[in-house]
Amino acid sequence: MAPINSKRTLRRDLWLAVGLLGLGMLVAIISFTEIKAGHLDQMAQATPSASPEPSATPAEAKPGGTRPTTPAPEPARPDIEAQKEGAKPALPPAPAEKVAPPMDKK
Repeated sequence: MAPINSKRTLRRDLWLAVGLLGLGMLVAIISFTEIKAGHLDQMAQATPSASPEPSATPAEAKPGGTRPTTPAPEPARPDIEAQKEGAKPALPPAPAEKVAPPMDKK
C-alpha cells in the first residue's frame, strides 16, 4: 500500500531538484561571465614592443640550410694551440666525480 503523501512528497522533491539545478546553472553562468570579464584587460604580446639593437640581429639566412649567427659562437673548450696563446675555456673543467674512467675494449 502506497503512503497517502506520496504525490505531495514527489512534487516537493521535484521542485527541490529543479531549484537546485537552477541555482547551479546560475552559479555557472556567473562564473563564466566573471572568467570572461577578467581576461578582457589582459592582452598577450608575442614580440617585444621595442626594436632590437642593429648589432644584435642575426645575419641573413643563406640558401643551403645553414644560417650564420652574429656573433659567431665560440667553442666551449678551445684547442690546445689556442690555450697556449692565452684563450681561456668558456666552461670550467668537469668535477672529478663526473669524469668516468676509460671504457675497456671488448
